[in-house]
Amino acid sequence: MIRIAHHSIYAHPLPEGHRFPMLKYEMLPEQLVREGTCQREQFFAPIRVLDEHIIRTHCAAYYKKLNEVSLSKKEVRRIGFPLSKELIERECIIAQGTLNGCEFALKNGISFNIAGGTHHAFFDRGEAFCLLNDQAIAANYLLATGKVAQILIIDLDVHQGNGTASLFQNNPNVFTFSMHGKANYPFQKEVSNLDIALEDNTGDVEYLNILTHQLAYLFATVQPDFVFYLSGVDILKEDKLGRLGLSLEGAKRRDEMVLSSCFERNIPVQCSMGGGYAPDVNLIIEAHANTYRIAAEIFE
Repeated sequence: MIRIAHHSIYAHPLPEGHRFPMLKYEMLPEQLVREGTCQREQFFAPIRVLDEHIIRTHCAAYYKKLNEVSLSKKEVRRIGFPLSKELIERECIIAQGTLNGCEFALKNGISFNIAGGTHHAFFDRGEAFCLLNDQAIAANYLLATGKVAQILIIDLDVHQGNGTASLFQNNPNVFTFSMHGKANYPFQKEVSNLDIALEDNTGDVEYLNILTHQLAYLFATVQPDFVFYLSGVDILKEDKLGRLGLSLEGAKRRDEMVLSSCFERNIPVQCSMGGGYAPDVNLIIEAHANTYRIAAEIFE
């Protein structure tokens, strides 16, 4: 049985241009329940994360400015959202959802956060709609509490996990792997432990062949006792921000490869959903729903 953190995206009004990509956070749970992949009791609403967990990962001065909504105009532009206390509260709740998910995954194998995947948040700044790095916060919590010793972060969003790479660049207990579009944002990449930069229009066959080899290498070399998976669906060829060329079936096969690799090795995995910006929101929902369908089959 999988456990899923869910929290309303509409905790505060967003400008019209930002509302469309957020629809998926409301539509996806309904789709999963309607089709029978998940039951309503599998969803939970997290509360706000404790400050101590955030400042274990992020700069205390930056977090203080966030809470005071006192970032400079330049800092706000870098984030991309107009700031409000409600938005910051939501980001803190997302982080707790991922942290709660880790506890559940340790006991039951897998968990999901309907939101999350805020991998562009750095130690002392936010970027690209990311204020706080949910999987980094949860990874540091697991290490600090001695629940795990070696973590593997598998980031398959189309954009490099630059914030995550930066946060763990000197931490031997966290191995960061990012497979992303070479010509896509961020245009100045950070250095993960392993980066695979893909050319524009990379399709199913090439993508899945590369991933097959890298997953075998990663699990053999890193030997993690916990995995974070960022399962962005902006790798689809229809995605307006993606630049890659995967089909819906190719993205589904990607999820199957990652999740089965964890299941076969009895390694718990926490999944955050990441990006998805195709013009047709129904395609985004279908791609994200496939990740849950695959998980329900594997971790039944």
